[in-house]
Amino acid sequence: MKYLEGGVCAAKGFRANGIHCGIRKNKTKRDLALIVSDVPASAAGAYTTNLVKGAPLIITRSHVTKGKISAIICNSGNANTCNSNGAEVAIETCRELAARLGTSEEEIAVASTGVIGLPMSSTPIVNGMKELIGGLRRSAEGSSFAAEGIMTTDTIKKEVAVEFELGGKTCRIGGIAKGSGMIHPNMATMLVFITSDVAITPDALQTSLSRDVVDSFNMISVDGDTSTNDMVLVLANGAAGNPEISGEGENLDVFRAALRAVTSRLCRMIASDGEGATKLLECTAHGAKDDETARIAAKSVVCSSLLKAAMFGADANWGRVLCAIGYSGADIDVDSVGIAFESAAGRIVVCENGLGVDFSEKLAKKILLEPEITIDVSLGDGEGKASAWGCDLTYDYVRINGDYRT
Repeated sequence: MKYLEGGVCAAKGFRANGIHCGIRKNKTKRDLALIVSDVPASAAGAYTTNLVKGAPLIITRSHVTKGKISAIICNSGNANTCNSNGAEVAIETCRELAARLGTSEEEIAVASTGVIGLPMSSTPIVNGMKELIGGLRRSAEGSSFAAEGIMTTDTIKKEVAVEFELGGKTCRIGGIAKGSGMIHPNMATMLVFITSDVAITPDALQTSLSRDVVDSFNMISVDGDTSTNDMVLVLANGAAGNPEISGEGENLDVFRAALRAVTSRLCRMIASDGEGATKLLECTAHGAKDDETARIAAKSVVCSSLLKAAMFGADANWGRVLCAIGYSGADIDVDSVGIAFESAAGRIVVCENGLGVDFSEKLAKKILLEPEITIDVSLGDGEGKASAWGCDLTYDYVRINGDYRT
């Protein structure tokens, strides 16, 4: 398996584009993105657990359950959530795009991201479709434009792609994502669109995605807020020509490993680009009774506001790690917990058997000043393991969200 350029256009049979259609006031910002498959693709989705859901998500979920999707269209700048005409806007977007692409309305996935409760109109989206479709391209540039079109407070584009062998054929999976704030475990907050040229049935694809998000996107937390519009969509069009995957076996295992390579890389990108963030935090919990226990402990650590603030200040306040594990609900023996901080500057053990140990504050400071920090947690009770991703909590997070709407 190898990483390569191209994002959602790396896989055969996909085109993409992104333009400014007028939803966002800043004309230099792309606010409408489109991904199109040459043929209807097997589709799978995962969605926010928030009871308040954006109209596009509801429409898209109903379309994805039918198994095939030909295109994904997404706007930024307006979440189209809690609007009286939200469903009408989403439906009209699907209808207009389907007519222009010559496909079924039910083969269109629609998504939105931005401010909640802002009046929404389909007019700029519909008016922008000619330019959007006309600029579709099978290139890294097409994926890049689409990645820009779904960004809100993101400071970097998030793209990744991998190439691998499956059933004697060269296959690819690529993805783009947005996510910076309102991010918390259980699908929040993010939009992730993944494409693949692997031949796989909708059921096998959905099973693979559902398994994957448990250890990928559901293990990210920036600020503890679960969004209303989160979704992860995967399209697989079969253009690679491999024998179709329909159930368990070696080929499905290979596909799932490649999918994980893409999703885990996107997770790190999303977490590191948290609003106001200066550091990526990764908590690796191991030695748990089972993987679920490790997930609970790791997620609790990256969700801790106190720990996130300490990491911003490069303060090796390991007690905040132990505290977060203690209230996580994980079934652990706190007298067996070990904690270490690690980065490119080195590694330092700060807790053993639930108790503090002597360590160099100077070295700890040096380690915690790095842009990527690993919080290594040993639970000493089994072979379960998990990783979770987050970021530090900075002054800029408050500044960004203090006037986000105005």
